[in-house]
Amino acid sequence: MSNLFEMPSRRQLLAVAATGLALAAVPALAAPTPAMVTWRDPGCGCCIKWVEAMRRAGFAVTVRESQDMAAVKTRLKVPAALASCHTSEIGGLVVEGHVPADAIRKLLARRPAGVIGIAAPGMPRGSPGMEMPDGSKDPLNLTLFDARGRSRPFA
Repeated sequence: MSNLFEMPSRRQLLAVAATGLALAAVPALAAPTPAMVTWRDPGCGCCIKWVEAMRRAGFAVTVRESQDMAAVKTRLKVPAALASCHTSEIGGLVVEGHVPADAIRKLLARRPAGVIGIAAPGMPRGSPGMEMPDGSKDPLNLTLFDARGRSRPFA
């Protein structure tokens, strides 16, 4: 094409289409996943199982132990009603309990306004780190929360 008002040739259109297809086949270069720090009570075994699941999912997790998990949760503004056994920090957000890796990735990508964290309250059977030998599962009610303790379901 010699100017903007000329119709592109068939060869030029095919070249543009082929380039688009080639680019679509290449995965988008995503920003690296931020490092995760997980706080746990030294006596809790399911926390380590959850950390192992997160590492298998591609997260770089550093584990820190605390005899005072209540203080960790208070510092990170985890509402008491949403508490679980371990608490993590990743990319400026809080992850409370047995939250699956895909939910963490969605939260990191979406970053809803005002939200400081996501929780899987309690210790739901069948969640990552809480798998049961018989395959039984509890409902996984993932919940977003803000710094003032307000919460809403995570969709």
